[in-house]
Amino acid sequence: MGGGMRRPRNKCMSCMLYSAAVFALLRNAAVGMPVCQRRPFISPRPKPLRMMPASEFRPVTLVAALALLFSACARQAPVESIAIDSSPASIVTSDPASSDATCTISDEPVVIIGDDEKDDSQWFSQVRGIARLSDGSIAAVDRASAQVRIYDDAGRHIRSMGSRGEGPGEFSDAFILWITPGDTLWVGDYRPYRYNVFTAQGEFVRRVNLSPEWLNPSRAGGVLDNGYTVNAREESAYQDDFSTTDTMFVDLHDPRGRYVGNLAKIPDGASGQVSGDVMWLSPLFESRAEVDALGSTIVLGHGSAPELRVLDDAFNLRMIIRWLDPARKVSGADVRAWRENYIARATSGTNSELSPFDNTRLSQERPVADEFPAMSSVRIGRDGSIWVRQYDRP
Repeated sequence: MGGGMRRPRNKCMSCMLYSAAVFALLRNAAVGMPVCQRRPFISPRPKPLRMMPASEFRPVTLVAALALLFSACARQAPVESIAIDSSPASIVTSDPASSDATCTISDEPVVIIGDDEKDDSQWFSQVRGIARLSDGSIAAVDRASAQVRIYDDAGRHIRSMGSRGEGPGEFSDAFILWITPGDTLWVGDYRPYRYNVFTAQGEFVRRVNLSPEWLNPSRAGGVLDNGYTVNAREESAYQDDFSTTDTMFVDLHDPRGRYVGNLAKIPDGASGQVSGDVMWLSPLFESRAEVDALGSTIVLGHGSAPELRVLDDAFNLRMIIRWLDPARKVSGADVRAWRENYIARATSGTNSELSPFDNTRLSQERPVADEFPAMSSVRIGRDGSIWVRQYDRP
């Protein structure tokens, strides 16, 4: 930048990667599944990157409880559903409380990326995706520079790929990062929404445009080994009284980006407004749809029930995973604890007063869910293991 003044840039939000600690592990076996628990890391302010060690379905047959959970809104426009054979599916149950699996996290990180202000490769404006490659290196997507950066397991910058523009391998607004078990990087870009595909060595492979065109990024999903992508879009009800549930559409696209069909339509929570405010928000402790795809596995779930549906890459229902999660009922004490914790965080440091945004979130008019979510997110590991992040209760 020569002798000019460096434009202020925010370092990225703190992101931690764990070897076996963020999620409860649900093994694909016909016996009990060991589960490990931890409180999720929450960072309210930007910090350096930190690395910690270590449907509506149309099936041939379908379990009734699942049909209820994933039923579509009656007014939803018809879509082309994919027929899913559930006849070979097994049901696996587990009791996390009786599991002897344990997970620990060290008090201090072993790798920090973003603490050298003299190195442009250490600066981030907004991290839009982060993941580890099979050799332990770290990939991160930075929005402002429109780059995908690769760092070694010690946090040293190795290479960058991509730049701002409309050409091959360039980004208008880089948004998401998916990495296949073979270390191929799929990086989302919009508008319109599409993928730039790179090798781990930084070589641009191809661009995949979704057809019909999507304007907005996928809300969840992933890429399978066969090149098919699972993409999620949401249809909002826009009812300001919290009375109508939004719907998540889980769609399948072939390796060329062409629409194949709809895998599921999942209720995805309600939203609304409190009186005298224009901000939209969800009920407190609201459950949401959860979707992930990797390798040869697709996982669908909803926080309203401790249950997941596992599909294979032929799009057949392979397994239903259920686990015990008692005592999810939300009490008045839980709500008070949440409010007290929120106020303490919002007024810490230099913030001595609540903002209008804070007051809206704390409004007594905001609805409260009857039960805590059974999960807050779901991820598939490189080895096919399924990890469920437990909801962090107050």
